[in-house]
Amino acid sequence: MKIAVSGGKGGTGKSMVATSIAVEIAKSQKVMLVDADVECPNDHLLISAKLSKAKQVYQTIPKFQLKKCIKCGNCATVCKKDAIVFITGKYPAFVKDSCIGCSACLSSCQSGAITHSTKKIGTIFTGSAYNVFLISGELSLGELASGEIVADVRKFSDLADTEYKSDTMIIDSAAGVGCPVIASLSGTDYIIAVTEPTPSALHDMKRVAYLAEHFKIQMGIVINKFDLEKNFCRKIEKYAKRKSFPVLGKIPYSRDFVDFSIKKKPMAASEKYSSLFSDIISRLNKNVR
Repeated sequence: MKIAVSGGKGGTGKSMVATSIAVEIAKSQKVMLVDADVECPNDHLLISAKLSKAKQVYQTIPKFQLKKCIKCGNCATVCKKDAIVFITGKYPAFVKDSCIGCSACLSSCQSGAITHSTKKIGTIFTGSAYNVFLISGELSLGELASGEIVADVRKFSDLADTEYKSDTMIIDSAAGVGCPVIASLSGTDYIIAVTEPTPSALHDMKRVAYLAEHFKIQMGIVINKFDLEKNFCRKIEKYAKRKSFPVLGKIPYSRDFVDFSIKKKPMAASEKYSSLFSDIISRLNKNVR
């Protein structure tokens, strides 16, 4: 089973839930944890896993042969990210760091002056801890193609799983609802939406719920820090009931979560919180259809 952990708003405890569920399941099954938050990957820190470089990720970019260029400017016209600057009568100037690799410029070139080249945009790492096999993607600094990195991480994890043969794959997505998140959710069986009792968190979780309904993926909700604002927590529960999303669990606010994070120890590794995440997993299994 492939489970995506998302939520929309950053800071709700998504990675804490993803790593804790992975560690709890790993006590009895083979688990692969995929950190698809490629702009700020930190699952390895939460479970104290040492990473090894597994693969470099490259993106196709244009290579200009100015001797063939007829200075028509078509390449700059079709460039969505203004990575090609054109002044009438001059050769185009290419801003490599702004390129997203769409290749529209290659299709538009009338003189064959543009060919393919590549640039490194990220790295895929592997590691393990607490019987969890971790795959983590990392976007290179200054690059824009996080969605492409996530897609490559997903392909790499699926290929690795043909040999590893996990019982459960946990995919920790980025914040938001853009291309990287959609790439994280693609092909999953269930979404755990992690939220907190604030208006912004509920608003963003509703956007994730829209994606779940659009892609016809089952979804359940985990409310983190629920006891900080119990009245608003009830609003989330009413929304969940109205939309038929099960509330898989409610996690209390505690200084322990900060302390465990500093020690790079997952919550599920402690007896005090192991049963909490075991109950979440149990409710999840009961709701998977």
